Amino acid sequence: MLSDTPEARSGAPLPDGRIDEVYAALVNALGQAQVVRDPQAMSAHAGDWSEAQPTTPALLLLPRTPQQVAAALAACARLGQRVGVQGGLTGLAGGATPLGAEVALSLKKLDAIEEIDTVGGTAVVQAGVVLEELQRAVQAQGWYFPLDLGARGSCQIGGNAATNAGGNRVIRYGTMRELVLGLEVALPDGRLLTMLNRVTKNTTGIDLKHLFIGAEGALGVITRLVLKLSPRPTASATALCAFDSFECATRLLRELRTALPSLSAFELMWSDFVEAAMEVSSLRQPFGTAYPVYALIETLGSSEAQERQQLEHLLGEALQAGTVSDAVVAQSLDDAQRLWAYRESVAELLARLKPFAAFDVGIPMVAMDAFVESVRDALERRFPAQRHLFFGHIGDGNLHVMSGPHERAESLHQVEEVVYAATARMNGSISAEHGIGVIKKEFLHLSRSPDEVELMRSLKGLLDPAGILNAGRIF
Repeated sequence: MLSDTPEARSGAPLPDGRIDEVYAALVNALGQAQVVRDPQAMSAHAGDWSEAQPTTPALLLLPRTPQQVAAALAACARLGQRVGVQGGLTGLAGGATPLGAEVALSLKKLDAIEEIDTVGGTAVVQAGVVLEELQRAVQAQGWYFPLDLGARGSCQIGGNAATNAGGNRVIRYGTMRELVLGLEVALPDGRLLTMLNRVTKNTTGIDLKHLFIGAEGALGVITRLVLKLSPRPTASATALCAFDSFECATRLLRELRTALPSLSAFELMWSDFVEAAMEVSSLRQPFGTAYPVYALIETLGSSEAQERQQLEHLLGEALQAGTVSDAVVAQSLDDAQRLWAYRESVAELLARLKPFAAFDVGIPMVAMDAFVESVRDALERRFPAQRHLFFGHIGDGNLHVMSGPHERAESLHQVEEVVYAATARMNGSISAEHGIGVIKKEFLHLSRSPDEVELMRSLKGLLDPAGILNAGRIF
């Protein structure tokens, strides 16, 4: 089988005769317009946002229907041709970067919002729908899809589910796993498994959708989703707070969770991140002096005056108690956007820090301050010329770390060793959002036991015995 050839293992291009055979089979299955050989077009699919080595795929597939996705997998299974699945290419774990002589299967043409149920509050969408486009579409119908990421303008809903994305509002709405009611999945052998459940309560045996949410495309390709919507908030309040310590920030979070049911985001930023954000985005110092820790707070509700009044009242009490050192509450939408600009400067920071090491680890809140201090100290001692930035979604324990620029590959690996070893010491997770991909797989044992990994391998072998789909990811 092709997946066992030296070319597939080494990353060398497919021999002309073999690529012609694969091309002919896929054209027969999908049609010529959906199978691309043009090198320039394929080069745009050579990698994701990670630092994984870009590799031009052997072919680029652009199916337009779920049936074509299944047909493509069936053809590749017959030939033993490995397939790498691609969404919006915004991942940071290298999962969408082609490996070896893979065919890239892009879902960007599966971009239909098929139905918005304005009575039941659900949406049926294809996997290639861009997150921001879905947000706009449901808002126009009086509903709200709460998942929100900095990459909202590029990331796709199928990829969000495949990595169990979380984003800024997990504290209130949960991760993607809580927002998916049903799935349709193309299995590696070409079967199309339709599980488009539309109800929240459905206890009819094993809920198979959870095998595929967060599985990074290793078990099947998500083609369609039924999503749970929420009533559209008509008002919000936003504030930026400064703290003298991490402990003060966690105290305020506890108080707001108790007294403010509309709390939707509590984004923590350490001083090094805020300073870097000011540089790359030309932002001013938010307060008269710098503080060790900052939090961007958002509430979502139905009355702007009420949301702002509640937030101002609670922050006023926190200021009097010394929990908060300084605070500013946005008085307009423009004010709110200016406050969010500090947190959303991540894309500019990543560009400035290239080549970088970026992490999305899960750290128990009780251990997060110790984690930041120990990792910062270790990285500053070993790499004093680089920047090491910390920020995250404190309410769900998702902490982001960025370090760079690192010109040497061995330096990037040393940073990974520092961060992931500290994560293991804190009983955390080496991936909270972006998945394992290819970049983190050698560290998987720090978060999963041998028995867990073996069971995952068994599931992979059961659903993909030929090993054609997203091979070399996770394991």
